[in-house]
Amino acid sequence: MSGASLHPGDGGELRVSGELSFDTVPALWREANAVFTDARGDLCFDLEAVDRTDSAGLALLIEWVRAAGERGVGIRFRNIPAQLMEIARVSGVEDLLAVSPD
Repeated sequence: MSGASLHPGDGGELRVSGELSFDTVPALWREANAVFTDARGDLCFDLEAVDRTDSAGLALLIEWVRAAGERGVGIRFRNIPAQLMEIARVSGVEDLLAVSPD
């Protein structure tokens, strides 16, 4: 099992790396919760370094969208892996993900 982590990136975005799966998403949600609590402006998550994902990864992004909305914070995603976008498309929720151009 590979882990997942969140790190500050260049330009203020947050870089997500590793595997987004049922095993790793709960810890990543706990790690990101502080980011939402302390957010002072819009958030951008860059997923370029995500190795693998499953439907738990999609659930995490949707939960991040909900958390941002509750706090009045804008949210964008960059470099969403094709596998994750396909899961979102098949699930009919791709419009919930604010995808930022690269």
